[in-house]
Amino acid sequence: MRIAYFDCFSGASGDMILGSLLDAGLQLEQLKEGLAKLPLDRYDLGVKKVSKRGVGGSQALIRLNNTGHHQPHRHLADIKNIIAQSDLADSIQQKTIAIFTRLAQAEAKVHQTTIDRIHFHEVGAMDAIIDIAGSVIGIAALGIQQIFCSPINLGSGTVECAHGTLPVPAPATAEIVKGHPVYATGVEGELLTPTGAAILTTLVSEFGPIPLMAIERIGYGAGKSDPDIPNLLRVMIGETVDNNGQ
Repeated sequence: MRIAYFDCFSGASGDMILGSLLDAGLQLEQLKEGLAKLPLDRYDLGVKKVSKRGVGGSQALIRLNNTGHHQPHRHLADIKNIIAQSDLADSIQQKTIAIFTRLAQAEAKVHQTTIDRIHFHEVGAMDAIIDIAGSVIGIAALGIQQIFCSPINLGSGTVECAHGTLPVPAPATAEIVKGHPVYATGVEGELLTPTGAAILTTLVSEFGPIPLMAIERIGYGAGKSDPDIPNLLRVMIGETVDNNGQ
C-alpha cells in the first residue's frame, strides 16, 4: 500500500503541505488541471525552489489577480457550493468539505457561535481554497492511500491576525488539534496554522513515529517565515513493508 508520512518538525500550513507534494513529484500541470475543475478564476499557481537554512525545498506560489476587487467573506455553505459545483471526484469533494467543516467548527467554538454564522477571513479566501483542494488533489494524484504524521511543532509566542494579537497556537488551531500529539520547542512564531492543522487532522490516519515503510520519494514544502529552524514540512512517500521487509 502506498503511504505518506508528514514530518512536522517545523509545523505545517496549507501552502507547506502543497509545496511538499510538489517537491515530492506532484506535477504542477497535473495540479493545475485538477484545480481547473473548480469554479474559480483570477489566480496564478506556480512553484519555486528555495533554501531554508541550507535545506532545499519547494514553495507553492499563489498569486491572486483580483487586485482592487473586494474578496468576499464566505460562509461554509458558500464553500460547499463552490466544491459541489466542481467536476472533482466525489472523494476529493468530500475530503475538501470535511477540512473546511473542521475549520468552521473550531472557529464557532472559539467565537461562541454556530457553524452557519462563521464567515471565513483569510481561511475562506481563494488561496486557502486552493491550498486545501490542491492538497487533496495532490495526495490522490500521487496515489497515496493512507497518511501518517509526526507530532506537530506548534511554535510559541504570539501571532497577529484579523482579531488582533493572539497566543500561539491560535485559539482555532488549539481547538483543531485537541486529541492529537503536539509540542513546542521554544521556536518563536506560529509554526502550525489553522489551515495546516485542519488538513492534517482530517486526512491523517495515525500520529506517531515513521511506520515501517520503504521510502521512495521525499519532498520539502517551504513556508514563508524564517524561524531558528528550517521552515520546511517534510513528506516521505513509499510502500508499506511487513516485518520481513517485504
